[in-house]
Amino acid sequence: MVGLLRAVFIAVLCLVCASAYGETERRVALVIGNDNYKYVPHLENAVNDARLIADTLKELGFTLVGGGPQLNLDRAKLTEAIRTFGRDANGATAAVFYYSGHGIQMRGVNWLVPVTANPIAESDVDFEMVDTSLVLRVMEAAKAKFKLMILDACRNNPFASRRLRAVTRGLVEMNAPEGTLISYATQPGQVARDGEDGHSPYTEALAETMRKPGLDVFNLFNEVGLIVERVTKREQQPWLASSPLEGVFYFRPPKTTVATLNPAGAAPPASAPPETKAEPVAPTSRSSTIAGESGTSSLTTSSCNGFGRPYRKARRGIRWKLEFRRAGLRL
Repeated sequence: MVGLLRAVFIAVLCLVCASAYGETERRVALVIGNDNYKYVPHLENAVNDARLIADTLKELGFTLVGGGPQLNLDRAKLTEAIRTFGRDANGATAAVFYYSGHGIQMRGVNWLVPVTANPIAESDVDFEMVDTSLVLRVMEAAKAKFKLMILDACRNNPFASRRLRAVTRGLVEMNAPEGTLISYATQPGQVARDGEDGHSPYTEALAETMRKPGLDVFNLFNEVGLIVERVTKREQQPWLASSPLEGVFYFRPPKTTVATLNPAGAAPPASAPPETKAEPVAPTSRSSTIAGESGTSSLTTSSCNGFGRPYRKARRGIRWKLEFRRAGLRL
């Protein structure tokens, strides 16, 4: 009976360890896609890209501002969405801002372009567009532990024909505030592809890589860069700017392993051989997987206190092996 209670306790403890990661985190994201522009050329894939990222983040446990991607926003709706994002992200574990659409740089400042923007003179930009530094300030004020800005907004200069001389090619690199990472679809001053198959190369690679377990953010964006370079034949190279980050953040945590109760394969206690005559039994399986909200996850034996020690003792003496077998655990 004691052995059975011990086995049940170990199994429950490991399940708690497995679910603790998702239960203690609060993840918030604002996803914006603008492509139906009124006064400048439309984009083919910006809204598709926003939908793809929104679906991916939902799958990974994020709460989305507005319940989904915010599409084709004018300036008033764009600023209001950013304000709501700041409120929702207050004290969150992770705050992610994603923007797909037109973006420009002018005099060293990056601007997000609402669908109704129609600047005639350089002075109109302050009133027609949204400074990206507003988003950084909002995330910083929210005091989220991990802050990420993703800009797939360097596609071209939509105002090239208007002779706004201060508007230059691509986006400029920004300084990342404390605890913040900024990802650009391409290098500063360069233009990113919009894509020909429904999604931009950058966003398609990002969504695919986010779903892979065990990639911290730096390895994740490095892999995204390699994919985009390969797909575009080195014509587009994503760029990353970061301040020092405390801790490690995963969009999908690493897979780990736990031992599991296996009554079907366990010998009944009544038929267990005497201790002095027991034959050592080689472990047939050290792990099995358990399903969590974000997919299949697992725990290493060293990640769950109290599980590693019985397993090691079981290898030292036959008595422990017998107790594990009676409790229904497979070594």
